[in-house]
Amino acid sequence: MRNLIMGLLLLGLAGQGLAADLLETVRQRGSLKIGLEGNYPPFNFKDAKQQLTGFDVDIANDIARRMKLRPQFITTGEWSSLLAGLQAGKFDVVVNQVGINEKRKQVFDFSQPYTLSSPQLIVRDKETRVFKSLNDLKGKKLGVGQGSNYADMAKAVPGILVKVYPSTPENLQDLVLGRIDAALNDSLLAPFAIKQSKLPLRAGAPVGELVTMGIPFAKNNPQFKAAIDRALSEMKADGTFKAISMKWFGVDVSKPPVAAK
Repeated sequence: MRNLIMGLLLLGLAGQGLAADLLETVRQRGSLKIGLEGNYPPFNFKDAKQQLTGFDVDIANDIARRMKLRPQFITTGEWSSLLAGLQAGKFDVVVNQVGINEKRKQVFDFSQPYTLSSPQLIVRDKETRVFKSLNDLKGKKLGVGQGSNYADMAKAVPGILVKVYPSTPENLQDLVLGRIDAALNDSLLAPFAIKQSKLPLRAGAPVGELVTMGIPFAKNNPQFKAAIDRALSEMKADGTFKAISMKWFGVDVSKPPVAAK
């Protein structure tokens, strides 16, 4: 009996050692499952023809092409479902401006950074109060995305009344209606979101430090990581990344934003 138990344990350990790298899995399937919100312009959203488009969509399409895989987009409709879905194996990667931080690195591995941005306030167009930092919002209501870096930032400042939202449109709508005093989001998103929404809003002050974005995936897949990083490096080297970036933002988002000064 003892020998049988030892044999089963050894078989189990051997099976773990032979576990396929994610790269082998996606190659056998022939597709790359990509998780994103689907309503986070200009990064990913539906256009007038209900076609998925945006900066991250273009980036993900090109990564899949270079890996000789078919892109398979899976939209969640809200940020809070993305990392939980990735952990549950619903998709292979999340390409949705995921900030790289120590807490997330304990759960996922990340690609090389591909976007740099800074947190930025959004306020009503006729706002007369001056919010230069998060400290200025103590005693005020601040809207943030549920489960986002910005939610963590806001909650770390005692006195801010933090209200979380599943998506950016709901956040901005409540800001216009006066249900919150300001919103906190990505410095790259703010101008585009305001323009597209046609709401009486404007970009406020940049707050906090630069945020580095990467593509998360399940841990312990070195071959997959190498393939993702190689695709991103090739895109940057041949000018594809910059062209996609200029198309959506007019700047190279792999460089520090001007607003972060």
